[in-house]
Amino acid sequence: MAIDGPSQFPVDQHLVTFSEPRSFEAEQYQRLRQQIERLSATRQLKVIAVTSAVVGDGKTFTALNLAGALVQRKDRKVLVIDADLRRPSVMPRLGLDAPDEGLATALQSTNGSFLHHVRPIPGTTLAVLPGEVAKASTYELLTSPKFAELMKEARAKYDFVVIDTPPVLPMPDSGLMKDLVDGYLLVVSARSTPRKLVGEALNQLDPASVIGLVYNRDDRPLFGFYRSHYRQYFRAYVKSVSEGPFALKVTVK
Repeated sequence: MAIDGPSQFPVDQHLVTFSEPRSFEAEQYQRLRQQIERLSATRQLKVIAVTSAVVGDGKTFTALNLAGALVQRKDRKVLVIDADLRRPSVMPRLGLDAPDEGLATALQSTNGSFLHHVRPIPGTTLAVLPGEVAKASTYELLTSPKFAELMKEARAKYDFVVIDTPPVLPMPDSGLMKDLVDGYLLVVSARSTPRKLVGEALNQLDPASVIGLVYNRDDRPLFGFYRSHYRQYFRAYVKSVSEGPFALKVTVK
């Protein structure tokens, strides 16, 4: 079943699509869902990596709120993969205990499906492949044939796969998935991410692979916002609102 009302488990208060799915704040993530669904109707868009330039921009909250919005549609199955193998945080954000084994264990397993490590989220059609701090090299894990096999199996079983990845600039992990994902969402914090770092992150990812820019933690009015501030902020990377990656504002205080 999809989420029909407030979550029955103790999610972080910022996960509004779970805790208050009919709230104004949650509706902003429904707008993000709408953009994803619109793009998926015209192109291959099933596996979405969510990242940021630096730590603290809200990428994990964005990934989970997007997943919560996507499962509002009945009978839609969504998988969240916590691919931050240095600082996994998806399960704690959901108010659930993190298991001892997760993605890193699945990637080092010599047999069996990754589904053994997937955890269903009570009362939803959402599932999570938890992260864990990897003891092996993250580069080797994320470029392994096993990871490619895992992603192929996830595509076949789920309607959407949302991957929470590490920030782009401190580490290379997010970019290692380029050939296995259909696009990136780059989360930008309105009050703290310098424009220069956003540009560096886009260049690291290859701008063509970025499907959207999620502008987070801003309290300015929506009307008239896109064509002025967004275009000024990202003018070197986004020609206009209707060309290239979309730019979307979400705010959860």
